[in-house]
Amino acid sequence: MQDLDEFTVTEAALAQMAGTDDARLRQIMDAAVRHLHAFAREVDLTPAEWLNGIQFLTAVGQACTPVRQEFILLADVLGLSALVNILHDKKAAELGSQSSLLGPFYREDAPEMEAGTRIVKNPTAEEIAVYGRVTDTAGNPVPGALIRVWQTSEHGLYDLQQNGGAELDMRGNFRADSTGAFCFRTVRPLGYAIPMDGPVGALVRSQNRHGFRPSHLHVMIGAEGFRELVTALYFGDDPHIDSDTVFGVSASLVVRAQDDPSSPIPQLRSVRYDFKLARATEGETGRVGGDPTKLAV
Repeated sequence: MQDLDEFTVTEAALAQMAGTDDARLRQIMDAAVRHLHAFAREVDLTPAEWLNGIQFLTAVGQACTPVRQEFILLADVLGLSALVNILHDKKAAELGSQSSLLGPFYREDAPEMEAGTRIVKNPTAEEIAVYGRVTDTAGNPVPGALIRVWQTSEHGLYDLQQNGGAELDMRGNFRADSTGAFCFRTVRPLGYAIPMDGPVGALVRSQNRHGFRPSHLHVMIGAEGFRELVTALYFGDDPHIDSDTVFGVSASLVVRAQDDPSSPIPQLRSVRYDFKLARATEGETGRVGGDPTKLAV
């Protein structure tokens, strides 16, 4: 029997886990224990603070529903989602368009629509057009690429945040044509605060953070033989463009709606953006995030 101190308890925990058969699980848990123990030593964590942390994580789990994933939101506001996304991108065999966060409001059941269709059912603001091409990194078109888009309304809410997520709105799927072109109509989404009525919102308020995301349109693009692209387009005149509370903005993804005679719908102000897909490599992992309705609660 060994009397444990603040350092040997870490060694003892690691020794007990050393027989884990799954090598990747062993690596991850070994690092998790070492870093968690080092964190507790660094801040001299008290029993009351330890219990408060457990209560907070319990509340985060209890806030999860079939249409709300509070743990994804927590990872987002801590910058962990962005970090995992950056690490994921570093594994790409070639450089395509910049990725961004999937976020907690993606749904797999959006309808496929014809080019030029409006994705917002009952708009109360000016319509805009969004168009462009999907190509490989050499500029060759990727015909048939599936372009999934989703956004908030002009009032700053996703469909999952209204009526229990019962009605699909402000989202749609489109196919690139033989030249890689796509086009749809929408309204400019309103920048919004992350859900502030749960434990993650309380944490953000306690840190004196504004909790806002700038106006953005989510895009996911996939095609056979290519790495799935998860990204977003951010409107550059939003007041929170430089302080996104979930760290999703990159300069290459900033856009603006403007008069554009080259647009397929020239009577509307338009956003043009051309997406480049990177070739897939064998054994790549999937997207960072998932449909919250598919996660067990």
